[in-house]
Amino acid sequence: MTARSRTPTAAHWGTYVAVREGDRLVALEPARDDPDASPIGAGIVGTLDHPARITEPMVRKGWLERGAPTGGAGGARGAEPFVAVSWERALDLVAGELDRVRATYGNAAIYGGSYGWASAGRFHHAQSQLHRFLNTIGGYTASVGSYSAGALEVLLPHVIGGGPVSIWQRGPMFDEIERDGELVVSFGGMAPKNAQMNVGGVGRHQSAGWQLRCRDAGVAFVTVSPLRDDADERLGAEWIAARPNSDVALMLGLAHEIVSRDLHDRDFLARCCSGWDRFARYLLGDDDGVPKDAAWAAELAGVDAGTIRSLAERIATHRTVVNVAWSLQRADHGEQPYWMGVTLAALSGSMGRSGGGFASGLGISLTGVRPQRQPVASLPQGRNAVEGAIPVARIADALLAPGEPYDFDGERRTYPDLRLVYWAGGNPFHHHQDLNRLVRAWQRPETVIVHDSWWNPLTRFADVVFPVATALERNDVAAGANDVALMAMHRAVDPPAGVRTDYETFAGLAQRLGVEAQFTEGRSAEAWVRGLYEKTRTWVAPDVELPPFDDFWSAGGAAMPAPPRRAVGDFAALRADPAAHPLATPSGRIEICSQTIASFGYDDCPGHPTWLEPAEWLGGAQAERFPLHLCSNQPRTRLHSQYDHGACSQDAKVAGREPVLLHPDDAAARGISDGDVVRLFNDRGACLAGARVTDAVRPGVVVLATGAWYDPEQPGVPGSLDRHGNPNVLTLDKGTSRLAQASSAGTTLIEIRREAGEIGDVAAFEPPAIEREAGAAG
Repeated sequence: MTARSRTPTAAHWGTYVAVREGDRLVALEPARDDPDASPIGAGIVGTLDHPARITEPMVRKGWLERGAPTGGAGGARGAEPFVAVSWERALDLVAGELDRVRATYGNAAIYGGSYGWASAGRFHHAQSQLHRFLNTIGGYTASVGSYSAGALEVLLPHVIGGGPVSIWQRGPMFDEIERDGELVVSFGGMAPKNAQMNVGGVGRHQSAGWQLRCRDAGVAFVTVSPLRDDADERLGAEWIAARPNSDVALMLGLAHEIVSRDLHDRDFLARCCSGWDRFARYLLGDDDGVPKDAAWAAELAGVDAGTIRSLAERIATHRTVVNVAWSLQRADHGEQPYWMGVTLAALSGSMGRSGGGFASGLGISLTGVRPQRQPVASLPQGRNAVEGAIPVARIADALLAPGEPYDFDGERRTYPDLRLVYWAGGNPFHHHQDLNRLVRAWQRPETVIVHDSWWNPLTRFADVVFPVATALERNDVAAGANDVALMAMHRAVDPPAGVRTDYETFAGLAQRLGVEAQFTEGRSAEAWVRGLYEKTRTWVAPDVELPPFDDFWSAGGAAMPAPPRRAVGDFAALRADPAAHPLATPSGRIEICSQTIASFGYDDCPGHPTWLEPAEWLGGAQAERFPLHLCSNQPRTRLHSQYDHGACSQDAKVAGREPVLLHPDDAAARGISDGDVVRLFNDRGACLAGARVTDAVRPGVVVLATGAWYDPEQPGVPGSLDRHGNPNVLTLDKGTSRLAQASSAGTTLIEIRREAGEIGDVAAFEPPAIEREAGAAG
């Protein structure tokens, strides 16, 4: 019997022990002290030698034979076979192409946004590796913001000050809620699945435990969401199944009820907020003749007016957290739920008091568990000499309309002329909307270069693919956001023959382009990992004493106590003395009305929280043709699209496809039974999915999680049926507003029907056609 060896490692979804027999990984066991371990890790094991694994460099046949097309790929990208080439040939081709594009168009023609989570490691973080490399050769066009929280990241600095990351560190923590809180109202819920992952890793999953402690202390929970499972069933949360995209109207109705009953916090609004009087005129209907009362809100939200009035009283008479999930701002006018959430918290009487106030994404990752962690060193990226950057969710716009002007956060900008896309880590064919539009846009660049480990949608739509090692095949150090664990990521197994790390790949390119010394600084990957740990050790001393690297590595990790919290939080200090403790806003106070935003003149984002009808919703005219609202939420069986071919994700498929949840009434009206293959469609596209009939969703709503690998029936052809269940063939690709230009995926109407006749097999996990060039390995 082959002896087993055990080594510690970590990922975004937990800390594990990798179990190996000989040179083969056989298990990933969660850390024994993790009280709520994610099942995702166990499903990774079989992916390392999956048939979709890429083990040698690949080049799209037409690109190899004809060179980079100056007029774009013309539909060939995503459709043509690939040719396996040697590493030397691939590196020479890419180095030459980078030189050609820089010389012909300038570095701004290189798009290096490369958005995505990739590895949890501090050194082998793919996006950081790419940005460091591109900066050594003169820079690149970058992206700003995120698909997860793009609207709130732009809006909230105007309203409450602070940078994008600090925003979700400033809300109430669970220990405060347990001690002093009485009610948590979550618009968009606090789905347990969203606590599985943490960017950079998670030592122990603690969110669920803290929520239960709050429940046991007598805190009540209310979830406003079309999906019942957006709250842990053990919390006994009241479920208000509001119509999707109606949360602002519902919040306005709550606010009106509180104000009309004179239950609002007049003192806080007068001393600590700016623009209350102007907003109150809108709320009460003084200017437009439309009071935003409970009856008005009930009609828009599909919620009983009595329920709204009752909840308003509870909010105003209890220490309340107004929590707004990130999902709400991924919709048309997505800035508004966050602005209105802050306003509702401000008038409730709980803002700036322990256990109450405003929270952003409470229950996501470690939000609410602790506000921050000690500083941890990461790979320096250097300086980008190209100043331009595009909002991350506007990549298709940029590719389709180079030179066109657009608005963003008060600035008038112009889309660059992008000729080369370089992507390492992440998958735009997962996180971007309206994939048929993206397929058209993706044909325009002259060259697309990708680093990845498997044949997934992104690699299929590349011109050159470098096969790279996974996180289990290299050494690194992990440190999650707001986590106290510093985790050793031991190489569990060697990568397959022919596979290199991102670092080795970029070092090879840097050598060819004459910048090897700048990129590597003469260090091996192991030296970099050790050096980043030692830099961290220096940074946190003398407050925290970390062991030397060798001891840390042998132990599998080390704990770092969280930095001391501020004795008084931002909003408590503001409440105590707004003159002495101003916020980083123009007025120094919470800006219920923002003169800055008002000065931009955006009709899709006025100067105070406003109900604006979405481009598509169940209360609009489009619902006559497409009467179902699609919620494309985060999956529970994988992180975004990572490891969709892993066992955890595969075991949840229905008829080999992503499951779609629909209410029994909607299923019966369409002759759909549990387990049927169904077609979801609208004017933007269509996909197949497997039906799951459940009363856990609101009638008129279907839920299809993101992350199923895009599997078009006719690769490279816009409008082709996706056979696997990727909701982004259906979602709307428009900016939330001219302020944030973030994703509007949550504003999508569809119809659904049972798929009859012969149904094609899913081919998402099969390699494309591959030929071999003389001299290639294998």
